[in-house]
Amino acid sequence: MNIKALLPLCLLLVTACDDAATNDRPSDTELAKLRATCSFAAGDPATVTTGYEIPVGPDIRIDHFVLIMQENRSFDHYFARLPEAGVTDVAVAPLTASNPDTDGTLRYAYHETMHCIEDVAHSWNASHLQYNDGRNDGFVTTNNPDGVRALGYYDESDLPFYYGIVKTFASADRFFCSMLGPTWPNRMFFFAGTSYGRTNNQFVPDGVTVTSIFDLLDERDISWTIYSQDLPGAAMFPHLLGKGGEHLKGYDEFFEDAAAGRLPAVALVDPEFNAGVDRTDEHPPGSHQAGQAFVASVVNAVRDSPLWPSSAVIVTYDEHGGYYDHVPPPPACPPDEHAPILDGDDVQAAFDRFGFRVPLLVVSPWARPGYIEHRTLDHTSVIRMIEARYDLPALTARDANALPLTVLFDFSGEPPLLDAAPLPEATVDEAALQLCRQMFPGDGGGIF
Repeated sequence: MNIKALLPLCLLLVTACDDAATNDRPSDTELAKLRATCSFAAGDPATVTTGYEIPVGPDIRIDHFVLIMQENRSFDHYFARLPEAGVTDVAVAPLTASNPDTDGTLRYAYHETMHCIEDVAHSWNASHLQYNDGRNDGFVTTNNPDGVRALGYYDESDLPFYYGIVKTFASADRFFCSMLGPTWPNRMFFFAGTSYGRTNNQFVPDGVTVTSIFDLLDERDISWTIYSQDLPGAAMFPHLLGKGGEHLKGYDEFFEDAAAGRLPAVALVDPEFNAGVDRTDEHPPGSHQAGQAFVASVVNAVRDSPLWPSSAVIVTYDEHGGYYDHVPPPPACPPDEHAPILDGDDVQAAFDRFGFRVPLLVVSPWARPGYIEHRTLDHTSVIRMIEARYDLPALTARDANALPLTVLFDFSGEPPLLDAAPLPEATVDEAALQLCRQMFPGDGGGIF
């Protein structure tokens, strides 16, 4: 027998055994089926719910997560014109997108030229009527009525910085907010994987114990800070505001910490919520360009920081704000035993469906260059990535069964975008902003 001839086979078998020992988790193809059937529960770590193709622990080479949650814009409202900007591998509304008005007349999507727009309906009831069993045809009739402004969209000329992120770094075209409803419950999902039954902008009922991603970080002595300009975005969980100290800082301190290389493991950087049309959270009638400039300031500060090689800025929106999107929200895993708290005239539904698509932007040297993820993600995919990085248990069944945001990153070698070119300038049309101030002089802001 020619022993030398068998050596390559022996080496192959040894390598296969070594790989099996290293990758002792199942494949993600297997586990994706289990996640799709809501097979996992609160307390399950990511090592149980994801396959070996999805990194966990220190294999996620991010030490500083910088989170930004803006307000009230849908994916099609901002990015329906991505193909015209050269991004073709993306699901966007057709040029002929339309919704009927109350008379049945079709009203068509159009390029919005106004920088400040009257708010559009996005309550629990309005969102479910807009969804309309998957038809996505109630956006005009739920607004005042016949609010055709819900069909307006922006393009690259309006949002050059955001389009630059999509073309350079990573994003997703099936990133959904967590439930069909308004700001507070969606932000609760972002922080805690559930809204504890809330369907509107109200606090969690008395007697209900709240556990957020920040509480999990505290239990493991992992640093976190909320940097806010006025009201912190996590204010719907008052116990977080009581933590004080290094956990709550001002907006200016973010830039100091970034420049000094002392950002925490998880940072939430909040926009202005209470500055009238000058607010930077992008909530109508606030200017989309003012919000874009705020995001750019945070992104550029991280890119200029000594911590850039181990950082990721994750930008998303709490909900669609009532703006049209053409993709029907798919089913979702109910998070826990809390059923929706509904009034008699509320649409009867459960927490078993995502809300509409919202923008997701990932800026990191480890982001997949120019990549758009097509698998279903939601707000809890963000906290699932943080849980996976620090070996934290799932907060609820929703984040336990979420695909971690890790899939937008490439940790296989050197960071592919460490030296990426500067992004386009986040321009603000000052004349348009002044017109906004005249049009909406009494807008007081707030997180809604």
